[in-house]
Amino acid sequence: MSRIRAAFHDPDGNRYGIPTYWWQGAPPGYATRRQLRAAGLRPAGQPIAAQVLWRGVGGTRAAYLYRVDLARPKRTATPAQLRAVRAALLARRTCRICGRVRPYYIPRSLNECLDCFEGVPA
Repeated sequence: MSRIRAAFHDPDGNRYGIPTYWWQGAPPGYATRRQLRAAGLRPAGQPIAAQVLWRGVGGTRAAYLYRVDLARPKRTATPAQLRAVRAALLARRTCRICGRVRPYYIPRSLNECLDCFEGVPA
């Protein structure tokens, strides 16, 4: 079955309120959030410019499109933000019982490393 459906072709936005296209039928100059991110861009607060509709599992699915010409470059993290992320990830690998840093993330359901949970001495 073809994914192209005439019911989803509304480039003027009369039927759906915003320009609507079928699967892989959007004109150039529009991109989804994931496509923008892959190109190193972000929507930068712009409103949804168009949408793509298709029939999927559970009914009609939608992907929202943003204008590429209004997108801005992705922001980079500051050194302080990167330090904070590193510290948080280190805390997730540090056992609260034995205090050792493990090569895996400590399961939140256990709140201790697997050796401490099994009663094996460190």
